[in-house]
Amino acid sequence: MDLNQSYRSFVLAIAQNETFKKLVMTRGKNFARRFVAGDTLEQALAAVEGLEQDGVHAILDLLGEMVTSEAQSREFQAEIVRLVRAFGTRPYPRYVALKLTQLGLDLSEDLAFSLMTEILIEARKADCFVRIDMEDSPRVDATLRVYRRLREGGFDNTGVVLQSYLKRTERDLEELLPLKPAVRIVKGAYKEPAEVAFQDKRIIDSQYLLLAKKALEHGLYTAVATHDPRIIEEMKRWTAERGIGKEGFEFQLLYGVRRDEQKKLAAEGYTVRAYVPYGTDWYPYLSRRIAERPENLVFVARSLVQG
Repeated sequence: MDLNQSYRSFVLAIAQNETFKKLVMTRGKNFARRFVAGDTLEQALAAVEGLEQDGVHAILDLLGEMVTSEAQSREFQAEIVRLVRAFGTRPYPRYVALKLTQLGLDLSEDLAFSLMTEILIEARKADCFVRIDMEDSPRVDATLRVYRRLREGGFDNTGVVLQSYLKRTERDLEELLPLKPAVRIVKGAYKEPAEVAFQDKRIIDSQYLLLAKKALEHGLYTAVATHDPRIIEEMKRWTAERGIGKEGFEFQLLYGVRRDEQKKLAAEGYTVRAYVPYGTDWYPYLSRRIAERPENLVFVARSLVQG
């Protein structure tokens, strides 16, 4: 395991500690605002306005995951529908992301499929694209099954995410090719065992480029979701060399991360979207952001000290 993976494992393990969690939830909100637009939909829509001024579009995401009851699933669905409708009143590209465990995937695939279907019907009315985020490895198969059912049901306003650190992902991409999916390629942010996930950053990066290039070679509209400057530059070079137009893919980065790069890419004519999370259930998302870079742990420690 390389140093990056060791650091990530350490942080994600600490994040499970209830004392640490309580401390961050009460005193770390200033740091959280680096990555989370706010607690409310109204704050998230205000963040969209700010991004659009820089030529950057938004992906809105109501935070929350792994609900434990059907009632909670339906509450999340109602809030996501409210998000879609509110976003639909704005004169910008509309793009929403969600996790199927928000819609009860762990309770029933049929429940998640049914609730997602209703969301996609509302999204069609609002000309809104809905991305299904990928979660940890035990949920990949169920997520892909629901995605396939949705596409087979005629919904083309949805897409899926593939994680380059999972050893299975190249096969998953190949099996999805007949559906011509809109894919987002990410490295992966969950703590995964060596049996299922690559642990060496160099291999993960290599797999990332392999997946992104294979998707584009097969004509898939591809979201290149990374902050890694080497990967960004390589994808710019490779697509130009292959004659793949800027309309065939886009760059996606996280809200609050590399803002200057987001503006720079947009000014160069690329489609750029920032992933804008909001809501009160921000701790799991924040812990994964802290785990990505040692510098983030320094920021959160400072925030805890300063309150």
